[in-house]
Amino acid sequence: MPDRELISGDRQAEDLQFEAGLRPRRLADFTGQSKLKENLSIAIEAARLRGEAMDHVLLYGPPGLGKTTLASIIAEELEVTFTTTSGPVLQKKLDLTGILSNIRARQVFFIDEVHRLMPDVEEMLYSALEDFRVDILVGVGPGARTHSLPMPKFTAIGATTRQGLVSAPLRGRFGLVLRLDPYNVEELKAIVKRSARLLSVATEDGAAEEIARRCRGTPRIANRLLRRVRDYAQVRADGRITQSVAQTALNLLDVDRYGLDEIDQKIMMTILEKYRGGPVGVNTIAASISEEADTIEEVYEPYLIQLGFLNRTPRGRVATELAYEYFNVKPKLRKDDQPALF
Repeated sequence: MPDRELISGDRQAEDLQFEAGLRPRRLADFTGQSKLKENLSIAIEAARLRGEAMDHVLLYGPPGLGKTTLASIIAEELEVTFTTTSGPVLQKKLDLTGILSNIRARQVFFIDEVHRLMPDVEEMLYSALEDFRVDILVGVGPGARTHSLPMPKFTAIGATTRQGLVSAPLRGRFGLVLRLDPYNVEELKAIVKRSARLLSVATEDGAAEEIARRCRGTPRIANRLLRRVRDYAQVRADGRITQSVAQTALNLLDVDRYGLDEIDQKIMMTILEKYRGGPVGVNTIAASISEEADTIEEVYEPYLIQLGFLNRTPRGRVATELAYEYFNVKPKLRKDDQPALF
């Protein structure tokens, strides 16, 4: 089975040096997400025409789809400074105060994993987003006083993989709330070909499509697989990535044609064989494969449902006919199933 980190949408340490070079810098170069790009282009152009700061933006969706890239593109399109931080980094009010006090007019301030902000830090952010001021507490005890320092108008961009964990008061302060959806094969193929061109690797259309079909609808995984295939092509082939080279390299990495990993396989085989295709509850599945129920619901299930292998029903999870065919499992008749009368 493939290394979990290989086909995970979460950013890995090695991704940082490559993403910087492969990341598009303009909205026109950003592949996919057509409706989202249209909304952003209108908001960016309107802000530029008025000479004002753009409205605050909240980007949400699974990891690896381009939230950070879009934030940097917005700053590039507005021709303003780009400052970035993340929710886990801002542990105290003083951390946020130091950043906000240095923000300039119309600047883009990006907060990754905004759902992980500490409650007191989040409350401080409210006044900055809505009233453009920073409230600082001076002194302690009965003599403590609050000073409000005005701020220039700026654009805050929040990114989260779990929109449901962003509090309603914080979410309400973002004027644009935009969702990034998984990419289709054609969009991913275009991304792979662009990345291959930037990496100076000759790549056939069939090879780009092969990588695109195995990356779970995620550009970050597509670029990661491309780098692995490139290494294989340089060492075991003539350096050119053909479809056969891509297939051999990806098979060697144990990445199947849908990009399923060991846990995906365990979930489906448990439902298909142990529970005769379902319906079965997610807690029962979690106990059967020694995995957290929340992890199954948030990480694994969405992709399996997207592929058409799994359905959610009021009674539990049910495997589809496509799943039986793909995993080569014959449906078993339950003891309580009654044969047809005719």
